[in-house]
Amino acid sequence: MRITKTYCLLFFLVIFSENYFPQLFPEYFGRDNLIQDSLTLPSKTISASAGFVDPDEYLMGPGDQIFVSIRGLDEIAYNLSVNPEGYIFIPKVGSISLREKNITEARKSIIESVNKTYKNVEVFVTLQNIRRIRVGLYGDVKFSDYYVLDANSRLSDLISISAAITQTSNLRNISITNSKGETKSYDYIAFIRLGDLQNNPLLFEGDYIFIQKSDRIVSISGSVMFPGFYEFRENETVDYLIQIAGGLTSSARIDSIEIIRFKDDNKTQFSIYKSYEELIQNQFTVNNQDWVAVRNIPEYLQGNFINIEGLVRSPGFYKIIENETTLSQIIEEAGGLLPNASIVDATLIRFVGDNVGDPEFDRIRNIPRQDMTDDEYDYLKSKSRQRVGRVVVDFNRLLIDKNKTEDVVLKNRDVINFPEKRDYIIMLGQVVNQGNIIYSRELTVEDYINLAGGFGWRAQEGNVRVIKANTGEWVDADDVKSLEPGDTIWIPEEPAPVKFWDVFTDVLNVLGQVATVLAATVAVIISTR
Repeated sequence: MRITKTYCLLFFLVIFSENYFPQLFPEYFGRDNLIQDSLTLPSKTISASAGFVDPDEYLMGPGDQIFVSIRGLDEIAYNLSVNPEGYIFIPKVGSISLREKNITEARKSIIESVNKTYKNVEVFVTLQNIRRIRVGLYGDVKFSDYYVLDANSRLSDLISISAAITQTSNLRNISITNSKGETKSYDYIAFIRLGDLQNNPLLFEGDYIFIQKSDRIVSISGSVMFPGFYEFRENETVDYLIQIAGGLTSSARIDSIEIIRFKDDNKTQFSIYKSYEELIQNQFTVNNQDWVAVRNIPEYLQGNFINIEGLVRSPGFYKIIENETTLSQIIEEAGGLLPNASIVDATLIRFVGDNVGDPEFDRIRNIPRQDMTDDEYDYLKSKSRQRVGRVVVDFNRLLIDKNKTEDVVLKNRDVINFPEKRDYIIMLGQVVNQGNIIYSRELTVEDYINLAGGFGWRAQEGNVRVIKANTGEWVDADDVKSLEPGDTIWIPEEPAPVKFWDVFTDVLNVLGQVATVLAATVAVIISTR
């Protein structure tokens, strides 16, 4: 089972939009599984999904094969076929009518008839081979036609094999007209959701199955298992619609269920509020275009947890009292830090509001660099370095200096991480040996460059940058007072020198253009004399 992306987008747009527009076709979980993208015609001959038959339900008909065994002093066996008029013939017994009889009734008639001719015998009767029947499928389907099925086939067999269901097929009001002209309506979704076999009937010879196009819809949202837009069905109660939608969730508020309904002018909407018990007792029915809203119990089983990761003694999830539990309390509850935990690289990430977009950043990043203003480019760089959700906390001041101003009050879903210490400086760019060098507080940027073998032959020695591990900030090497573990020293590369042939070619092009202009000017002067 799956829930498609199209369904999710459509559903939430409708739920949260103030300008609600009526849904014109059914859409609910599992419906897409019934719609097959088939461009080829399905097989017209269909085998039943169930290999057995119910002797009290299966009606005998022309073409059924029956095995009859009569055992007395000797055993007599017959393989008999029901003729087009609904009879079988047993030698010495005569003809027996099986018309409109189920297997149980047919077996009883055969045994009674045999016992009138033979005395003191055992009679065994069984259905040996099932006949084929022909039914018609029409209406809002992909392939309207007649289909040949096993006589023990049900409506579900025809729907699944015919690949005929469309986006607008009304599966809750399928009409089946038998050969006598009698019509009954079936709710196929009730069979799927509730296992109601009465809504998945056996099909019979000459049945005419008609699937209407959906033009009347009821909607149900909120705390039900399968919210969505369902086909309207006459005289359906709200309680039954809730069952069709999978039933109430554990978080459903059952004291006040809202039914949003149109007045008789078909324009003005109003709300009816009923408890679930009242809906059941009063058998409250739904109208076309009703919207049933089942609300959640506020803050139902809503826990408040944070996750502390990395090098603490007991990492994992911890409950908090929102707006009360502090960062230091959770660190203490987690057993404190392990010796190699990094305080400098520790982070607190907060997910509340992290899905808020930045239209300005989205606009700027799609602009070519040459078309940006300097302010736009600076904003792009700053925004790109931003660590989404990060809360500014100086863990060194909090844990070493015990400064309570850094003791942040935690929020639900906060994530605290203490990574392993990085006791090295990263050398990157135009140095002889790129890589990591063990950190020493006494060493300067120049010392680390020397330890890395010195500048590379194309290094921009006057443009060295330090990328701070904790903030991601780029700083000129001359402005760095001290390095920290995890910092990166980056030496950029000198631009490649201009090739002589490229310069020569450009000069020739310019001279050629100048000569062309001069020639044109001379020609104009001569022509004016």
